[in-house]
Amino acid sequence: MMDPMAVLTVVATIALGPFVGGFLFGIDRKLTARLQGRYGPPIMQPFYDFIKLWSKSRISVNQSQMMYVYGYLLFTLAALCLLMLQQDLLMIIFVLAFGGVSLIMGAFSVKSPYSQIGAQREILQMVAYEPVLMLAAVAIYLKTGSFMITEVFEQSQPLLVSLPLIFVALLIILTIKMRKSPFDISASAHAHQEIVRGIYTEYSGPYLALVELTHWYELLLVLGIIALFWATQLWVGLAIALGAFLLEIVVDNVEARMTWPWMIKFVWTTGLSLCVLNIAAIYLIK
Repeated sequence: MMDPMAVLTVVATIALGPFVGGFLFGIDRKLTARLQGRYGPPIMQPFYDFIKLWSKSRISVNQSQMMYVYGYLLFTLAALCLLMLQQDLLMIIFVLAFGGVSLIMGAFSVKSPYSQIGAQREILQMVAYEPVLMLAAVAIYLKTGSFMITEVFEQSQPLLVSLPLIFVALLIILTIKMRKSPFDISASAHAHQEIVRGIYTEYSGPYLALVELTHWYELLLVLGIIALFWATQLWVGLAIALGAFLLEIVVDNVEARMTWPWMIKFVWTTGLSLCVLNIAAIYLIK
């Protein structure tokens, strides 16, 4: 029999997640516009867009494309629920990766060259950030003695104190997951690049609405992992996550998009180096 508290947590995550995620995306669009000297849309615009997309006709290129959209949503939502239930961090990373693969397969299932190129670039992004996520999980394991997130909350000292370089590496990953410059190579919400929507080109109507909904859940998931670095006082962790979110918006508007070889080289040299150095520091301190 399931724990009633766990059921309530899952229901609250599914129900409230879109409101928080959509609100953050609205803030993103508003601040981006102000940084560019524009007034910008209302903060509620992502919700208006979602309702408008959901009301359109259900048109898809093929049946498999629809299934991959649902897979992208369900895997991402499952990863977020696992995080909220304080489950295995390694499992969360694996489930999130399955969601990314579903999105890629959906783009490959159509013949649009823009969609195909976007899918190829999405693969390159995963190749760049997945090793960093794995090393970050290993570092947390070395510090807490477990991959379980419950152990993070039982620590007397915040993870940020002992894993500052891991934290910086995860900020780089946050930039990629939010598809912000200089790493918005597979798709862009602000027309920063030549393929613009890229991997999302052939999605429309309710299916594009589901993709946007998944982005809201995914943003909460990544920010939730950032917040774990000060889990001893959760409100401080949430403030740090919000600060990281605002920092990404600024970086997006002051940086130009880079090429995919530069992205992989930078993430592997900088991100992996930061993780390795922090892991080495843990061993030296012991």
